Amino acid sequence: MDVDTSTSDLAVIGLGYVGLPLAHEATRIGLKVIGLDVNTRVVDGLAAGKSHVDDLSDRDVAGMLAAGFRATTDASLLAEARTIVICVPTPLSDEGGPDLGAVTSAAKSIAAHLRPGTLVVLESTTYPGTTEEVVRPILEESGLVAGEDFHLAFSPERIDPGNPSFGVANTPKVVGGLTERCGELAASFYGKFVQTVVQARGTREAEMAKLLENTYRHVNIALVNEMAIFCQELGVDLWDSIACASTKPFGFQAFYPGPGVGGHCIPIDPNYLSYKVKTLGYPFRFVELAQEINARMPAYVLQRAQELLNDAGLALSRSKVLLLGVTYKADIADQRESPARPVARKLADKGATLTYHDPHVAEWTVNGRSVPRREDLVEALREADLTILVTDHSEYQADLLVEHARLLLDTRGVLRRLPPSGVAAQRTTAQIEREGVQVL
Repeated sequence: MDVDTSTSDLAVIGLGYVGLPLAHEATRIGLKVIGLDVNTRVVDGLAAGKSHVDDLSDRDVAGMLAAGFRATTDASLLAEARTIVICVPTPLSDEGGPDLGAVTSAAKSIAAHLRPGTLVVLESTTYPGTTEEVVRPILEESGLVAGEDFHLAFSPERIDPGNPSFGVANTPKVVGGLTERCGELAASFYGKFVQTVVQARGTREAEMAKLLENTYRHVNIALVNEMAIFCQELGVDLWDSIACASTKPFGFQAFYPGPGVGGHCIPIDPNYLSYKVKTLGYPFRFVELAQEINARMPAYVLQRAQELLNDAGLALSRSKVLLLGVTYKADIADQRESPARPVARKLADKGATLTYHDPHVAEWTVNGRSVPRREDLVEALREADLTILVTDHSEYQADLLVEHARLLLDTRGVLRRLPPSGVAAQRTTAQIEREGVQVL
């Protein structure tokens, strides 16, 4: 049934790092958009023209408002929308399984105001079967039937916060419909503002596609993280090996070691797939092993920090340690699942005196205590007994770090990016390490 009695083209539920850029792009091409969020602070901030996500500026939000965008906490406005997209968080529960509380809450809000002909799309990452087995029954409590009275689809979000090259419009959009007609309508909707739309066979295939993407990264990051540990023992420069392997024009993609994994996708999404596999009675050993390896990297950073200090005749318990970057990736303010926090906890537990520097984070707490923030980077580097580069913000240039840090542990390979004209140009990792500077 295709009945259009709506007054809004789109309602986006969840105005975070996924929902707000989606609303922005739809507004930009002239669609009439409303945004629903349970957080009154978010809604009030948007109404005042303030952005709370890295990828949109206050100017972008002002442009959305000028184009008619409305942010609200009033779920009754969902009845106005022709298309409703769910972009709410899907974290892990305390038991390590999927927490679909926000998804089911959004679905119940939609069901209370669902009208014939509406297209409902779930974008929140979840396990295969969620759209059909969890969202559909809730929506059908409205008395309307999915695939007949209203349309239902899944389309995995592919937002990469801080990516200057790829956004909503030019990142291919995968859509899978409950029925063929549902898929066609979802593809038609996204095709209005996304350059390339890829139709999956159904909702389960689209749900699995997202988990496959992130599990692939999770497992390969774990591979190089484990290699980093034993390559240190073997005296092998893993970074050089990766650079050499990367020259192969086929069959290889470079992944790099680090202090752990952060953000929503890598630490969390593969667990959704593992959860679903376990319901079949099987362990998903690749994911479980990758999770174990990546989760132990903060402890390895602690080990390397202690070794570096010991070699200099210093004890961690009496040392001042500066952490550079506390967000989960470079040049954004997002701290979700950042490995900086478990690294800091382990250092603090051993008695280290911590400070941090991060141009994107004004305040930071660990174990419930505020960590002092350093404003002057050069001064902070000179005063710290040990500097640990955790997040490779662009401000942290290799030359600057090598020149001013007393001892430096680089967990992101920034020192391997020295420009030809740099102070330490052309140095190998081994040469740098003899000067009290180490690359993970």
